[in-house]
Amino acid sequence: MQTVFNKGSYETNIDVRDFIQKNYTPYTGGAEFLSGPTERTARLMDKINGLLKAESEKGGVLDVDTERVSSLLTYPAGYVDRENEIIVGLQTDAPLKRGVNPFGGIRMARQACEAYGFKLSDKVEEEFSYKTTHNDGVFHVYTDEMKAVRHAGLLTGLPDAYGRGRIIGDYRRVALYGVDRLIAEKEKDRRAYGKKQMSEENIRTLEELFKQIDFLKKLKEMALLYGIDISAPATNARDAIQWTYFAYLAAIKEQNGAAMSLGRVSTFFDIYIEQDMRDGLLDEKGAQELIDDFVMKLRITRQLRTPEYNDLFGGDPTWTTESLGGMGEDGRTLVTKTSFRMLNTLYNLGAAPEPNLTVLWSEKLPEPFKNFCAKVSIDTDSIQYENDDVMRPIYGDDYGIACCVSAMKIGKQMQFFGARCNLAKLLLLSLNGGKDEKSGKQLGPEGESFKGVLSYDKVRAAYSKYIGWLCNLYVNTLNVIHYMHDKYAYEKIQMALHDTEVERFLACGVAGLSVAVDSLSAIKYAKVTPVYNEEGIICDFRTEGDFPKYGNDDDRADRIAVELLEEFSACLKETPAYRNAKHTLSVLTITSNVVYGKKTGATPDGRAAGDPFAPGANPMHNRDVSGALASLNSVAKLPYDCCRDGISNTFSIVPSALGQDREDRAENLCDLLDGYFGQGAHHLNVNVFDREKLVLAMEHPELYPNVTIRVSGYAVNFHKLSRAHQLEVLKRTYHGRI
Repeated sequence: MQTVFNKGSYETNIDVRDFIQKNYTPYTGGAEFLSGPTERTARLMDKINGLLKAESEKGGVLDVDTERVSSLLTYPAGYVDRENEIIVGLQTDAPLKRGVNPFGGIRMARQACEAYGFKLSDKVEEEFSYKTTHNDGVFHVYTDEMKAVRHAGLLTGLPDAYGRGRIIGDYRRVALYGVDRLIAEKEKDRRAYGKKQMSEENIRTLEELFKQIDFLKKLKEMALLYGIDISAPATNARDAIQWTYFAYLAAIKEQNGAAMSLGRVSTFFDIYIEQDMRDGLLDEKGAQELIDDFVMKLRITRQLRTPEYNDLFGGDPTWTTESLGGMGEDGRTLVTKTSFRMLNTLYNLGAAPEPNLTVLWSEKLPEPFKNFCAKVSIDTDSIQYENDDVMRPIYGDDYGIACCVSAMKIGKQMQFFGARCNLAKLLLLSLNGGKDEKSGKQLGPEGESFKGVLSYDKVRAAYSKYIGWLCNLYVNTLNVIHYMHDKYAYEKIQMALHDTEVERFLACGVAGLSVAVDSLSAIKYAKVTPVYNEEGIICDFRTEGDFPKYGNDDDRADRIAVELLEEFSACLKETPAYRNAKHTLSVLTITSNVVYGKKTGATPDGRAAGDPFAPGANPMHNRDVSGALASLNSVAKLPYDCCRDGISNTFSIVPSALGQDREDRAENLCDLLDGYFGQGAHHLNVNVFDREKLVLAMEHPELYPNVTIRVSGYAVNFHKLSRAHQLEVLKRTYHGRI
């Protein structure tokens, strides 16, 4: 049966939002309609669980194809169980087999293979001996200063050796329009650009359009390997999901980006599901089965990473982020029955970190949906929340979250990912006159080395000087990286699913915020005296007296955090960004808070050399002693206006603090979220468990393979974290009272 939709401007223009607005069915009811897994779903999931167990037993990587360079047409069709799959398509020719993508850097590809007992083929090695990779290009241009701050850990996690990620293709376009229409639109743009002045930017755009068109054609060929023609629009729910998944699959075949986010597909899928149900082609069990099958595919997404990468981003994440819910600009909720179905996969398939399910929270969301989200959080610890009421006025109602906390309009905006600056180490650098406290090397401009009791005003002035220096260096470093990534590792299929006229962000970040804030607070409100080593470098501090600590709703400390972020954001904007990108800032560490800590000496707040930082915007471990609300209130003060790349807060609370029974806990968690986001706070990871549960999971991983936690903007299986990362999680605050 031919699907018939309501008319709209989407018919003449590429405009998925208009299609959604004209055709979706808001849902304000509860979860009682949901269906459990079918027998077919259970059989397929059992098979996947067996593969996941084998992967774990082999040290985290089941298999690697070392002979071929991953791309859309590299592999023949692959299946988990051909007879039982509804949605088909694998990254390689076998489930959980990882492909090799050396365009980020051949050395990194080689090291990643060797780390897991594989050897990159001589054929690939020889092929790339004649190619310039992204990593090669970057290091051809890097200055000595850039290399030095990178090596020292002042700037860490820079995407100079891997795919940058954080670019959300509008994968829905393939289902709504078919590939032939998308090719025709890009051809039209190419002709229009061909009539323009041949400036450097227009020439670059013309070449990129050629690549985009080429890979759209390859996308069609990839689907045909599975016997499926995606040249025309999808006409039913199964095809809409399959078409969309093929588009996403093409992206993860071609790129090993740090965060290959999915976007915002649930409400879009719901339109097709509702139509099929009206036509008698689908019932609730069948609808849930489609979503379950789709999510199973997302759960087995894999990329090949180096050990160094895994130290920064622990737990083998892919950040397959799907944004759920939110409100429309017209006041209607964007919650649909498929929003519920997507969350229901955490029951039907078991708790899991991927896809990275993100609820766009609004005080106006239907209460039954809020309650269901809270219930799922408490039961699975698998979802995160972001403030739709803060983001919607900026991005409209068709945006998605890339990676953890970074918002952008789907198909209209993209991001140049930029890792983060170590604020705590930068403070130590400013106290040592530009010298690294670990090596003693001169990293920054020469300045005064502080002696005797520290004066807050003098320290703050010196800190500002070095913030200005590093912000300039940071942006210039990112400009080099993204120029070279566009040149040698351009995201052809992802950008083919964007408007040609796209808005760009330069996503910078900071780590160690709470360490820097508490250190400055100690200097201001207590008595701090540096301790020096034989070379005259500050190696420790004597701190006498108490001082206000960030995370206790104390404006004396919290104001320092706000001022620091506002200053850093303003300084970034003083240096022009590549391709006129808009500077944004995040307070986000992923799990690199452990690595940052290792690279940073003792700090005035009493933190010992080498100790981990708190993740993201979190208060330091166990310093937020005034209860859950006080901790949340402190983080809520951080201004989204200067941190539009996102403010990550990972929150853990013991079940009894939320109430004595499941119903009370869900209701109280909803109230907590409403209160937190009502203050303009941006993000919250929610973990509801006792510390003892994680201790057991750490000591007996074989008994707790599915224990999932929100770690810092994303979720992981706890057993996949390194011991260092696990111990850091155990040190965090587990709030025992609201």
